[in-house]
Amino acid sequence: MPICELRNVTRSYGTGEARVDALREVSLAIEPGEFTVFCGPSGSGKTTLLNQIGCLDAPTEGELLIEGRPTARMSSRELSRLRADKIGFVFQSFNLIPVLTALENIELSLELAGRNQGVREAAQAMLPQVGLEGLGHRRPNQLSGGQQQRVAVARALVKRPLLVIADEPTANLDSVNGEQVLDTMRRLNASLHTTFLFSSHDPRVVAHARRVITLRDGRIVSDEVRQPGSAGVA
Repeated sequence: MPICELRNVTRSYGTGEARVDALREVSLAIEPGEFTVFCGPSGSGKTTLLNQIGCLDAPTEGELLIEGRPTARMSSRELSRLRADKIGFVFQSFNLIPVLTALENIELSLELAGRNQGVREAAQAMLPQVGLEGLGHRRPNQLSGGQQQRVAVARALVKRPLLVIADEPTANLDSVNGEQVLDTMRRLNASLHTTFLFSSHDPRVVAHARRVITLRDGRIVSDEVRQPGSAGVA
């Protein structure tokens, strides 16, 4: 069973002549363990699609199912719990809390998911997995951009989510740090079998992806499975 399925999803803003369709009749299934990138030009609908899958927004038309359950039938509390328990987020701007250490930022993800026991141990166990062993005591301003993004990856993964959503995760990183972050996520995808979904027009992200879905004007125009390193952005 797909972990996520969209059925004829349209997301519109405005009404009448002012209506803009950010997504148009998108149908898509995401299977467990995918490492998939949504690419396309600015305004193509990449981030809107991620927001739908991450249950941060609701379709204007159509249906979204998570593990076979229609999200339209979930209460706001159920949706909040779904995001807290089963979806990890990695943002372009890291979104770490500046007054917390790297370790405390990772712990926060578990606390928001309602975990009360083993929080410190689970967070500490993530540090070596993202190449940050010995750096848990540092605050974000004491870390490089690449290190901050790896803290964000650890924060997303520590709760062992169903899927991780990464919106332009390398956009604020130089080539070396971007490659390190992508290597980290690809390795964790393989070892933990966690599904990763990206939005990006960075060729480095596309080169790492197993599946590349291209959007244009809110529609999927291509959907192909490829081996890492086989091609650039469509």
